[in-house]
Amino acid sequence: MAGKEKRAYVSMKGTKEGLTLHLDDTCAYDELLKQVDELLMTTTRDEEGPLVAVHVHVGNRYLTREQEERLRDVIRMKKNLIVHSIVSNVMTKQEALEWKKKNEIVSVAKIVRSGQVLHIDGDLLLIGDVNPGGTVIATGNIFVLGALRGIAHAGYDGNRQAIIAASVMKPTQLRISDVMNRAPDYRTDEGNEMECAYIDEHDQIVVDRLQLLMHLRPHLTRLEGSF
Repeated sequence: MAGKEKRAYVSMKGTKEGLTLHLDDTCAYDELLKQVDELLMTTTRDEEGPLVAVHVHVGNRYLTREQEERLRDVIRMKKNLIVHSIVSNVMTKQEALEWKKKNEIVSVAKIVRSGQVLHIDGDLLLIGDVNPGGTVIATGNIFVLGALRGIAHAGYDGNRQAIIAASVMKPTQLRISDVMNRAPDYRTDEGNEMECAYIDEHDQIVVDRLQLLMHLRPHLTRLEGSF
């Protein structure tokens, strides 16, 4: 009677970026490491040559620092392999809190006066004015329910999809990510329409009617669907 076939917990694929390993997230970890070692032993050459980057996906498994180091050691034992990344679908509590912080809307009711700087992680909803000489900064979007007459910097950590909106758009400077506009090219008459600033396809900051946002940034809001 033939023995029971051993279940494969590791799959490997070669790409132009190197090797990608997909690891089962339900089996015992020691068995997983054993299969990683066996698979690499039979499919890679243990000899001098150009380094090959290995990208590891562990699925819904959280690796402790010790477990991650053991995995790295198994791969590093092959002379021409180097671990480029280990990706997990599981967040630590700290990572989840950081993600929440960067994606939540922070409401502030105040007037940002000359010399003051308001810096927020996430989206900023300011109920009040930004006076000349005042500055508002956010890693996400900036919404000002009032007059923006100072400096606004949205997408502070590199988000080029961020926008700036204000009831009265009269800034001394607009910045979105790494794009800055000291003298925005738009009409200077004050009306009753809210306006928004965004980076267009030419990497320029453009100010236009707020109503255009649903077409320019269809995923701006977290609530989707038709009403």
